[in-house]
Amino acid sequence: MVIVGYIGITLTILCFLFICHTKTKRNSQVITTWPIVGMFPGFVCNTRRLHDYVTQILKQSGGTFEFKSPWFSKMDFIATCDPKNVDHILNRSFSNYIRGPEIKEIFEILGDGIFNLDFDLWKLQKKMVQSMINNTKFELLVEKTVTQKVIENLVPVLDHLSEHGLEADMQDLFQRFTFDNICMLILGFDPRYLSVEFPEFVLGNAIDDMEEAQLYRHIWPAWFWKLQKWLQIGKEKRLKRAWDTMDSFLYQCIYTKKENLSRSKTLLEEKEWDLLTVLMTEEEEEVQNVARRKSDKFLRDFVLNLLLAGSDSTSAALTWFFWLVATNPSEETQLLEEIKSNLPEKEVGKWRCFSSQELNKFVYLHAALCETLRMYPSLPINHRTTVEADILPSGHRVPPRTSVMIPYYTMGRMEEIWGEDCLEFKPGRWITDQGRLINVPSYKFTAFNSGPKSCPGKNVAFIQMKIAAIIVLQNYRVQVVEGHSVSPSSSVLLHMHGGMKVRITKRCFG
Repeated sequence: MVIVGYIGITLTILCFLFICHTKTKRNSQVITTWPIVGMFPGFVCNTRRLHDYVTQILKQSGGTFEFKSPWFSKMDFIATCDPKNVDHILNRSFSNYIRGPEIKEIFEILGDGIFNLDFDLWKLQKKMVQSMINNTKFELLVEKTVTQKVIENLVPVLDHLSEHGLEADMQDLFQRFTFDNICMLILGFDPRYLSVEFPEFVLGNAIDDMEEAQLYRHIWPAWFWKLQKWLQIGKEKRLKRAWDTMDSFLYQCIYTKKENLSRSKTLLEEKEWDLLTVLMTEEEEEVQNVARRKSDKFLRDFVLNLLLAGSDSTSAALTWFFWLVATNPSEETQLLEEIKSNLPEKEVGKWRCFSSQELNKFVYLHAALCETLRMYPSLPINHRTTVEADILPSGHRVPPRTSVMIPYYTMGRMEEIWGEDCLEFKPGRWITDQGRLINVPSYKFTAFNSGPKSCPGKNVAFIQMKIAAIIVLQNYRVQVVEGHSVSPSSSVLLHMHGGMKVRITKRCFG
């Protein structure tokens, strides 16, 4: 009863402060620090526009900001978008800034996968991932899989939509497209969510619920979301349902794969080559690790991390890319001219998928994708925790076991980094006068992280995005439905809130 009373009093205070806070002007030059609850009300009131709210605060604070949480929550953190600080945290003092137990708890659904680990276990999984992704077989598999999915599924769906004049959610299309792709690459299984029948996207909905709940765990005190988890209400109830759905799918895939391998030892030489097969059949020098690496739990965690990283991040980037292109006709024209210039004269007017080597010639397309990820990074926030006390290059002191947030979304909107035109979509900023790509340091362009934990699947993502982008641009005109508003969702992955409603029409290319 004491706990219930405590919670009731706390919530009453919060409700009163929320009301007071909502009456303040949004363009206030300082965020309000309330007695007892600190700055928490402001963040809760702006949950729907959290990324822009954080951007506003950091711009007013000179790039680094110290957040004061409710006194009973121990949620104080430092947010910074200063490139010098970012370089210090992710590169120069990498070992002092880890995921930490609190973040691992927030992302508990990831288990002991690569994105939820530190130190030796992280190094082991990183080595495993890199050895598989850098295999020449894998790059060929990526090219083949994505091309096949484009021709057999994406094109028929877009043809169907254009022929019948149907309105579509481009975000949903790309989520289905990338999820099918990543399942084929990792699991050797095509769930066929992308088809003209538009089957219920059960796993996609589960991923959305997981990502949304994880962001809310960042915002609310641990005791609050743990209480919701215990009572099975709100976001935590949806998270539990999504978790069960995903686990059921993954464990069935693992069981099926093991059954297939027990019947045939030659799958690696056949067309069924995929990362799960490699993982299950690869020999481990350390005998003591074999049992752990072959366990269903290890395989589940390993696969889930790669599945989430390789599907929604790419679909989010493609969605924002086509929105930016659709709302910037001059950039669309430049992209079409580049596609035409890379087609042999006899093939102008036709369409085809380019090989991964040919894709290197598309400089402007690469620049446009980088510009998209600068403005709308798929992973909008990076969260680190200090091991020992530190002083950032900006002069801010960071106590031990303190959370440090790096808002990548905000970094793309800082004039100090990108100039006064940072809010404009300008792929040309990535290209030299000689027509070459400009190499921007990863601690400034953070879409693929920076330092030792940089994304190992960067090349895979670009191959997938370029193949899809070229085919869609060649064959279709994407028009955003009039009156459809676009804004970032409040999630750990930067989706569009409410999707991207479009109409598709055939394009005469030539």
